[in-house]
Amino acid sequence: MIRRATADDVSAITGLIYELADYEKSLDQCSVRPEQVHAALFGTNPSVFAHVAEVDETVVGVALWFLNFSTWDGVNGIYLEDLFVQPAFRGSGLGTELLAALAAECTRNGYTRLSWWVLDWNAPSIGFYESLGAVAQDEWTTFRMTGDALAALAARTTPAD
Repeated sequence: MIRRATADDVSAITGLIYELADYEKSLDQCSVRPEQVHAALFGTNPSVFAHVAEVDETVVGVALWFLNFSTWDGVNGIYLEDLFVQPAFRGSGLGTELLAALAAECTRNGYTRLSWWVLDWNAPSIGFYESLGAVAQDEWTTFRMTGDALAALAARTTPAD
């Protein structure tokens, strides 16, 4: 069963985030805490949304997403930050159902895009996404700034009066 996440799902969602980090060979970079997940999803001003996949009342998959905006289309879209289904439940249709729920969010709200990234080496996921009609955006290069570089650039701002 696919449904919107509730506050009761925070512990399970946090666990799935760590499982995803391990799968992506980045567990050492994952430090999110349940209270951060709760604040992002259910705080005063939520910035992230989630759907979960349940089997026998146990959360076994998650889609974490937020709204983005297309200046070309002039409307919001959904950016899928994380999609993860525990290995024992892959191939059961839960990943497709999670993505279908997000596609339904898009169509229901007039959003024109559902976007996400996938690691180059993750051939099973790439094949899965392509089987659903997703198209790789190979002409784009992703950039990220963190740590010292982020702080150094921020220090270049002129303080507001």
